[in-house]
Amino acid sequence: MMNYDETVEYIYSRMPLFQMVGKSGYKEGLDSMIALDNRLGNPHHSFKCIHVGGTNGKGSCSHTLASLLQQKGFKVGLFTSPHLKDFRERIRVNGEMVPQQFVIEFIEKHKTFFEESFPSFFEVSFGMAMDYFRQEKVDYAVIEVGLGGRLDSTNIIQPIISVITNISLDHQNILGNTEADIAREKAGIIKQATPIVIGESKDEIRRIFFDKAHQMNAPIFFADDTHVEKKYEKTIDGIPYQYFQVGEEITPTPLMGDYQIKNMTTCRIAFNLIRVIEKIDMSEEEIQNGFKNVISNTHLLGRWQILNRNPYTVCDTGHNVGGISYVANQLRNTPHEKLHIIFGMVGDKDVSHVLELLPKDAIYYFTRASIKRAMSEEKLKGLAEEKGLKGICYPTVKDALNAAQKNAGPNDLIYIGGSTYVVAEII
Repeated sequence: MMNYDETVEYIYSRMPLFQMVGKSGYKEGLDSMIALDNRLGNPHHSFKCIHVGGTNGKGSCSHTLASLLQQKGFKVGLFTSPHLKDFRERIRVNGEMVPQQFVIEFIEKHKTFFEESFPSFFEVSFGMAMDYFRQEKVDYAVIEVGLGGRLDSTNIIQPIISVITNISLDHQNILGNTEADIAREKAGIIKQATPIVIGESKDEIRRIFFDKAHQMNAPIFFADDTHVEKKYEKTIDGIPYQYFQVGEEITPTPLMGDYQIKNMTTCRIAFNLIRVIEKIDMSEEEIQNGFKNVISNTHLLGRWQILNRNPYTVCDTGHNVGGISYVANQLRNTPHEKLHIIFGMVGDKDVSHVLELLPKDAIYYFTRASIKRAMSEEKLKGLAEEKGLKGICYPTVKDALNAAQKNAGPNDLIYIGGSTYVVAEII
């Protein structure tokens, strides 16, 4: 039998990982996933599911909804992607990663089937998660969509509620070239007579979601119809929180990105529905603690994560136009003398439009993560110079960070981002 490292290497080598190789690692359609699900005995029928899709924020929302359910005492499975450091981050129960031994035994048990049917990396990961959640007898599983929605492997589930956080341009080579095209793909997770919560929606996008929900006889709720405002920030026991108000309630979150206010509003609306659907009696204090403890409950990483305070150093996994627009604005509004930006991207993103959003008065450290999809630091620098951004190339993220730390003064701001994989290499 293989050990854990050998098992993970087998998964990577036999089942190409989309995050590493791009479109060639993406398998369209549900037939292969259904075949694997049938082999496993349809484990997702053993617990209740919450399905979370969208372009940005679906990871934060998935972790927060899981935290809220955990806070009430439920046993909660959480399936997310991608992982930052360890494959097992994708599969958690009450915040704890799936054991190495389960990963080994799952692959060993189904190895012959995999070698005959050629499932994708994501299909195997999702099947493993469902099998583990059944074994652990979870009460609920929060399932984050991998890519798109309609043809995503996770779309075999029948959830008690679905959530779509927002729509922005991303993965156009697979999902379509316009926000409307992408919205239609993501609307594919709207199920018959199943409530759907939409986080953010523009006029055309709203109509697409409304029409799909009407077609499926699904009650639809738009979170951005609810008035929300940021009230204040407060540090408790060394941990900073931002407080936001939805209706009468003021709620804390340790997720300090400006964009999290919209995500947390979506979670608040969705969880209110879950409480009604599931008849969960939960006090306001328990709900606030669910939001407040999301990092300790679920071990969420990489969302405007503060790495150091002298100089102030943050990282964020935002990697597309929608995500970077919020990050760039927050960088401008965060007090600093000089701004140092360590930046790398993958080549199949809308790199040109992302670069247009970034501050022009920053010192840039162009770099690349150690994956095949990463754009070379030289090419990124060339594209950035066309947008008025100036800096130096570094072959590794570690080299770039070392240079920034050497150059930065105590009142400067260092930001690391552009790609989930850049962030993964410094956390």
